[in-house]
Amino acid sequence: MPSRSPIRPTDDEARALARALLSRARSAALGVIEPATGAPFVTRIALGLTPDGAPVSLVSDLAQHTAALRETPACSLLLGEPGLKGDPLTHPRLTLQARAEFVERGTPGHQTLRSHYLAGHPKAKLYVDFADFHFLRFAVGAAHLNGGFGKAYRLTAGDLLE
Repeated sequence: MPSRSPIRPTDDEARALARALLSRARSAALGVIEPATGAPFVTRIALGLTPDGAPVSLVSDLAQHTAALRETPACSLLLGEPGLKGDPLTHPRLTLQARAEFVERGTPGHQTLRSHYLAGHPKAKLYVDFADFHFLRFAVGAAHLNGGFGKAYRLTAGDLLE
């Protein structure tokens, strides 16, 4: 008996759901590879979007995940929150496979990114200019959308752009 792939063809409805999850996300679970052990490490980070729609975060050098990303920039982000009721697995979620790119102070685009990020995260004004904080832009290579039971899709970075 031939096996059927659980992955559906990507359509406009899947693209719209993925874009909505990305645009509404205020935080994400970030998966990195711990340099000392090679083991996966997951943490929660604040999340925003760059002016061109790429995921972005503001991270401290004191954080374990920052050191991990400097060593191995390949990472994964999980977006989407379970609802207040029902089985958490029935709620949509989006996994992004990405490469973290540090945007250092004084580099082109840093000031624009800073202003844009603070518009969505005003409380970050308290620490955005601390010397140990840096912006991370996530260059998405692929995405996996689970829209609930039986609704799995593979997406490209282009599928996430309007």
